[in-house]
Amino acid sequence: MTSEAQAYSQTLGEENSIWFKISPFVNSDDPMGILKRLCAKGSGCFPVNLKSERIFFLSEIEHLRHVMVEKVDNYAKYFDGLKPIFGGAMITIDGELWQKIRQPQQPYFHPNVYAGYVPHFNVAVNAKKAEWSRLAKSGETVEMIEQTWGLAADMVCRALFDREVPFNPKAVFGAVKAYTDTSEHRQIRLKKVAGEYTQVPSSDEPTVQAIGAWLSLPEAVISATPWQNRENTLLAMMKGAEADPSMAEWNHQQVLDEIKQYLWAGTETTALTLGWAFYLLSQHPDVVEKIRREGEEVYGNREPDADDLDKLVYTRSVILETLRLYPPAWAFIRSAVADDVIGGHKIKAGDRVVVLPYLIHHSEKYWDAPEEFRPDRFEPGSMKKRVKYSYVPFGAGKRFCVGGQMAQMEAALALSQLVRRFRVEYVGAQAPKIAASVTLMPKGGLPFRLHELS
Repeated sequence: MTSEAQAYSQTLGEENSIWFKISPFVNSDDPMGILKRLCAKGSGCFPVNLKSERIFFLSEIEHLRHVMVEKVDNYAKYFDGLKPIFGGAMITIDGELWQKIRQPQQPYFHPNVYAGYVPHFNVAVNAKKAEWSRLAKSGETVEMIEQTWGLAADMVCRALFDREVPFNPKAVFGAVKAYTDTSEHRQIRLKKVAGEYTQVPSSDEPTVQAIGAWLSLPEAVISATPWQNRENTLLAMMKGAEADPSMAEWNHQQVLDEIKQYLWAGTETTALTLGWAFYLLSQHPDVVEKIRREGEEVYGNREPDADDLDKLVYTRSVILETLRLYPPAWAFIRSAVADDVIGGHKIKAGDRVVVLPYLIHHSEKYWDAPEEFRPDRFEPGSMKKRVKYSYVPFGAGKRFCVGGQMAQMEAALALSQLVRRFRVEYVGAQAPKIAASVTLMPKGGLPFRLHELS
């Protein structure tokens, strides 16, 4: 495992990586402001010419629809530089193979199945309540994204794998962040250019340790003792597919890669949504009170069930508005398969296009006062008034995120219960800035203190 981690670490900071190439934009103090101004110059399509390739930043709905819906097969998913995170998981592949890998997993993300996940989500939320009660008594400052990442990982492991979390969430969260922080990739590149970076990184290099920790997780999940011995789980399906000679695509490595996908993509989205939501609530106490009153009216002193989730209308609106303001997937990167034209610009095979849902979500064309936090935007019936594709936190078209609805359920269920038990106090020196890494992270984190309510 160490040698594999060392090999992956060597690829960080490579000059041909798009993460290195766009780092001057995304690692600035105002990455989205820069991208917004650039795209405005090109009517929503701004080309950046580099010596080895061209990158097109796209910020208009018609461009998103063209790339992700109308000509989706001409724009392949781009995950170079993230091989250790996803391997060959469903999220990284296209075409017939993607269909063969996705199809057997689809039933585990059907709305009819989600009701059975709710009790497992509640177990994770109750464990987080107990942890927060201890932290509130201690008065210590906590990193909110680290807290919500642990909660989301617990939810995923229990619901999809029938496992209690078989790893230290805090340590794994740190490992993932160490690898996906693209500003670190740029520092590695600069060291390589200066001749300061060894050809084969040692096993104690932070990036090697981070990648090694991540690569060990899938086997830890598989070998862990089942939590409730449930037979019909996503993990059981994947292990069955591996053993089925008629499903040649499902070898052991594919199972490991799919587990990695859910431990990262399935955890990261919920964690970031909750983290940003808690920040927004700390600035809007009136919204907090509405969430509390709604929870009291819908499920009172018992645990909420699946039927209650449909009635938590306002809480779900808060989650949807948080995803608008802070979409975890701030950019969808694709690679052109064949020549094309976007916004009057000739796209050549091999060019990269970066669709920017963040800018669409913050556009005055589609949203009234887009920088303001207004959960009422998502009140029942509002979708009919919305411009199609103006809200795309989980993508669009046939590659729409398979777990998007589940992530919203997890976040709403957790937010409603935690807000009723605790007051969260943001203690950062200033409003958090955005770190546009692989996902939309708060630069420097989100420091909070927790206060248990009587």
